[in-house]
Amino acid sequence: MSTETAAAAAQVAAPPPAGWEEARSRVYAVGLAAALPPVQRALADADGYTLAAPLKTRTDLPAFPTSSVDGWAVRGAGPWDVVGRVLAGQTPAGLTADGTTVEIATGAMVPTGTTAILRIEDSRRTPDGRVTGTPRPHPEWREPGEEAVAGEELVPAGTPVDPALIGLAASCGHDQLTVRRQPRAALLVFGDELLTAGPPGSGRVRDALGPAVPSWLRRYGCQVRPSDVVGPVADTLPAHVAALRGALAGADLVCTTGGTMHGPVDHLHPALEALGADHVVNTVAVRPGFPMLLARLVDADGRVRFVAGLPGNPQSAVVALVSLVAPLLAGLQGRVLPALPQATLAEPVPGRGDYTHLALVRLDRAAGTAHPVRHVGSAMLRGLAGADGFAVIRPGTSGEVGTRVPVVPLPLLPGERTW
Repeated sequence: MSTETAAAAAQVAAPPPAGWEEARSRVYAVGLAAALPPVQRALADADGYTLAAPLKTRTDLPAFPTSSVDGWAVRGAGPWDVVGRVLAGQTPAGLTADGTTVEIATGAMVPTGTTAILRIEDSRRTPDGRVTGTPRPHPEWREPGEEAVAGEELVPAGTPVDPALIGLAASCGHDQLTVRRQPRAALLVFGDELLTAGPPGSGRVRDALGPAVPSWLRRYGCQVRPSDVVGPVADTLPAHVAALRGALAGADLVCTTGGTMHGPVDHLHPALEALGADHVVNTVAVRPGFPMLLARLVDADGRVRFVAGLPGNPQSAVVALVSLVAPLLAGLQGRVLPALPQATLAEPVPGRGDYTHLALVRLDRAAGTAHPVRHVGSAMLRGLAGADGFAVIRPGTSGEVGTRVPVVPLPLLPGERTW
């Protein structure tokens, strides 16, 4: 299709916007269907990735009976003759005779034949060097398989890897993990009126999304190199097509900023038509952030790539990120789309009629409450800088004080847990 024909086709009336919850579900499903292939990563390099296979223990945990305390491994009734000592990392000889004991350290392997472990603080030595005391009634060692048995699934596939999971994997014998390859992302900044340095003025505004969006994408688990950020791209259809084609050559996801409407210099829709993309979502009934989209391209070899069209207004662009990009990336990484946490509104939040309202809020985690912030216009970032997420006010409702509402958290660093 020629660029002129694509431009004409883009003028056809757009379909009605998708509901916000429907759009999230739809993009997650297409992302999951295109989940990225598994790769192996050493434990030290796995933080922020996602398990592509369940984590199973290679042995019983613990693999052998392990002393929980410093003390004496004893056999039979006391007093006991001291016949040795066992430290962590050693394989001790068994206790073969009643009335004998070995000194034992926390974490050391319990000798066979042990009937009890006497804590060091509960023991004393007799004048002839023997050990006496009363063992406590409960066992003072960990049995093999107490935490897990060999081959048991500890963590399911789709779980984000964090430091706790890495430690667990090491404890049960793994040196590397099978994880999903991280998505590669690129950003195209549309709008050649934008300034990329210095203060705004003379009718030109500073580009706030070029520096910010890559960091948001990294927090969602993407790899974004400095060379993957391009723009401002000239406001012509050929320039848009060329920029998209170049970015798609190496990226699984290309985000664009601006150009999502149908104005005289909005070329994203015709550029996508020219590239043969199909829309997964073309506009979402959400405020702010209404003119957003997600498109999919499938190569002849079956390779799937995505383009996320973010609005040019900064806060609207972040709404598009949490609405479309976040669930898409969860799917691409094979993650479960988490249920949204809830909070109680401490102040009223207006509805937006037939649209979902994503309202910036600051959270009081101790009280479980959400407090709307100020400076929340589509073009503003001041409110976003002090917020923890977006309260979801569903269509046809308003957020009254005391109402429990879902909250879309802003992304944390890779591997960090939310709430």
